[in-house]
Amino acid sequence: EGEIHEDEFFGKSIIYRGRFDLRIPVSGAPSGATLPVEIKSQGCADRGICLPPQTWKADVAVAGGGAGPAGGTDLAALLAGGADGQREFLPADEAFMLDVRRTGSGDVAADWVIAPGYYVYREQLAASIDGEPVELALPPGKPKYDEFFGDVEVYYEQVAVEFPAPATGALELRYQGCAEDGICYPPMKLTLDLADLGTGAAAPAPPVSEQDRLAGLIRDGNLLSVLAVFFGLGILLAFTPCVLPMVPILSGIIIGQGPRVTTRRSFTLSLAFVLAMAVTYTVAGVVVALLGHNLQATFQHPAVLVGFAAVFVALALAMFGFYELQVPAALQTRLTEASNRQQSGTLAGAGVMGFLSALIVGPCVAAPLAAALIVIGQSGDPVRGGAALFALSIGMGTPLLAFGASAGKLLPKAGAWMTAVKNLFGVLLLGVAVWMLERIVPPPVALGLWGAVVILGAIFLGALDPLPAGAGPGRRLGKGAGLATLVYGAALVLGAAGGGSSLARPLAGLFAGGGGAAVAGADAPRFARIKSVADLDRELAAASAAGRGVLLDFYADWCVDCKRMEKYTFPAPEVREALAGMVLLKADVTANDADDQALMNRFGIFGPPATLFFGTDMRELGSFRLVGFVAPGEFAGHVDRARQAGGGA
Repeated sequence: EGEIHEDEFFGKSIIYRGRFDLRIPVSGAPSGATLPVEIKSQGCADRGICLPPQTWKADVAVAGGGAGPAGGTDLAALLAGGADGQREFLPADEAFMLDVRRTGSGDVAADWVIAPGYYVYREQLAASIDGEPVELALPPGKPKYDEFFGDVEVYYEQVAVEFPAPATGALELRYQGCAEDGICYPPMKLTLDLADLGTGAAAPAPPVSEQDRLAGLIRDGNLLSVLAVFFGLGILLAFTPCVLPMVPILSGIIIGQGPRVTTRRSFTLSLAFVLAMAVTYTVAGVVVALLGHNLQATFQHPAVLVGFAAVFVALALAMFGFYELQVPAALQTRLTEASNRQQSGTLAGAGVMGFLSALIVGPCVAAPLAAALIVIGQSGDPVRGGAALFALSIGMGTPLLAFGASAGKLLPKAGAWMTAVKNLFGVLLLGVAVWMLERIVPPPVALGLWGAVVILGAIFLGALDPLPAGAGPGRRLGKGAGLATLVYGAALVLGAAGGGSSLARPLAGLFAGGGGAAVAGADAPRFARIKSVADLDRELAAASAAGRGVLLDFYADWCVDCKRMEKYTFPAPEVREALAGMVLLKADVTANDADDQALMNRFGIFGPPATLFFGTDMRELGSFRLVGFVAPGEFAGHVDRARQAGGGA
């Protein structure tokens, strides 16, 4: 008899709850025979969802040959686990857990956590505000042949979307998913009042990551304001270790023009260098965001770095007067009809150096760069993001333009001073070569190379030259500076021989009774290395089971700021104390192979350094993500706040 139920899908119906029995009369079947049984059913949950019609099939053995209770077959045990062994399926809100919240920039973020064995259709994800469709920047899904919809793209484990939304209005999210075992849930929708969205009244709002705040500015801000802000950020980035090496590169180009270089000429060379650098940054950034292929990472191959370092050594030797770099005579003859052959060739050379410097010298990812790439990648529109990148690049090059404009006045025009200046920039170019090689050589070797460069600089300062009688204060001061530089260079070489790696404390390892590398390693927290998405999922699951939060650090040997984080931030006592009890993972993406790219693409990472935090629920705390170098004190405070937000040990 069942009970009468007013169903929102089927109207007035007779339904069953709990356990109920069906007895099916069978006659004429011999004992031991098997009969194919097919049972169709459909059910709903009181919370408002209905499953599609289900079908169970099984071959049932007839016992006793008779009808009635003695000869009937009890299907209760059969159906308890499904006639074909199917398991019990999760309710829809457990199979597809949806979290909707406001981000710090005011956008709406919708995150689906999908249970193992279930998936969500990409084309079924949709949103509308007050009935108006919202364009979603959906990540690519995995291809799948589905028995219900044919060839489709689906999401497993997790999918997240973010989109701008007004302060008020009715938000509707629609989605549909299935279980791998063969059932499909009906289309689902969630309706919310945008005015009620927040990060939770009981807890303070999480911080807004710098890249997210800047990305919101690019998307929603006035374009002129965006360009002004990113131009200013570029000027600040010009004084970071990733950009400063461009100064001796450009200086070498200008000094190489000889003692009669004019202000106009030096500024023109600087402009060619900076424009080439800016265009390269912009184009490379757009390509990275749209195609997911990091050109800068490609140019960090050891062979490329060694070749480019050799170019700087050759330029330095030319500065020292070993030879003159000029166009071959045969080529000069062919270009005699070009009236400004030397000038145009030099401008072209400056542009080529600007192009290569952008790709090889400064591959660090900072928050402003990440923000522009996020906007381009999510919206597919490179105009606003590309404009921000270009303004950022021009800001980075502005100090170089200022140097170029003043070089004609500040640099000596002739005489011994010009030789001294050329020697100085020759040493700086050797320093750039070592700065690039330290990405791929062991730390003690890099320390020894730095020592050799410093000793060479001391020699050019006159450390080994006899001081003439009656020398003035200036000569004596230069002699003292040369001797001090020579002593420091010798300490670097001695520290390298003892296995040291620190420019600040080259001899620390020797006095501590071991190599400098060993001392640094003892100070730094221990990270577990991961390579692939599967490695990360395994570690996250283990950490979640233990109730511990997770820190994931993206690192590469060719990333200057990554090395700064390893040398200064992670070994700091306050940072080690803040990280105690957390699971620390390091993804080394130096190779930039398929596994590295898949891992970075999962989180929309465009390159290292990047630090991600995960709560005990295995989900990233997106608002706590860090991009670029962070000083120890600031990093330790950030870790404490992330741990409070993520829970666990």
